[in-house]
Amino acid sequence: MTATPTQQPQPVLADQAAVRFARAAAQEEAGAERVGAHVGVLAEDEVSATHLFEAEHAGYRGWNWAVTIAHAGPGTPLSISEVVLLPGQDALVAPQWVPWNERVRAGDLGVGDLLPPKEDDPRLVPGYVASDDPAVEEVALEVGLGRVRVLSREGVLDAAQRWQGGDFGPRSDMARSAPAHCGTCGFYTRLAGSLGAAFGVCANELTPADGHVVHVEYGCGAHSEVEVEGGPMVPVADVVYDDAELEVEPTGAEPGPAADAGAPVDETAR
Repeated sequence: MTATPTQQPQPVLADQAAVRFARAAAQEEAGAERVGAHVGVLAEDEVSATHLFEAEHAGYRGWNWAVTIAHAGPGTPLSISEVVLLPGQDALVAPQWVPWNERVRAGDLGVGDLLPPKEDDPRLVPGYVASDDPAVEEVALEVGLGRVRVLSREGVLDAAQRWQGGDFGPRSDMARSAPAHCGTCGFYTRLAGSLGAAFGVCANELTPADGHVVHVEYGCGAHSEVEVEGGPMVPVADVVYDDAELEVEPTGAEPGPAADAGAPVDETAR
């Protein structure tokens, strides 16, 4: 809140005596916290005005003490109408309140929690409504076993888009480095219904995707048809040098008979 009056307050409501009067009321409300500088005055009507003071209350940076005073007429004292804390333009305020059912995110549901769907959830339709998915309709229309609600076409498309862009979609890091796609893997179990055209469940316990819905173009290094060429685990070079023995080869002239007989050899002659 800033002092942007549309009309000038009466002098008796805006003079220094009025400022001191309003500050005293703000200080009484603030208690031990110090009331800051006077920011301005805003005329409410012909007989009242609001004085603004900087609030130095911990956790209320950018807020103002707003003290509304009134004057009944000549010969009457000023009176306090209201003292409140109001946020300024740069104040730290709480985010706009959002209903709980709009704040819930994937992974928030814990053990024992209940999360009923919205009454008008577009992802669900009554079981007797055609859902464009023959497999869904087959289950929904079973006598005595039909479900009250089933996935709508919007719900199917929403799930497909979410799964495709997730960790087990075709654009994930694992899929881009995989030797082949899940669609050709023996561990890939296709989903029933229209979602089966692009999604299945991984049944390989050795992969991070085990038990998860995966895209048909997802893949990992544990593909059922992956083959590794046989060979030694430690690479061996074509040329091997044995440096365990030191061989010394003479240079220059060949040694004479004296050297062969064990006579001393004049090193300066070499």
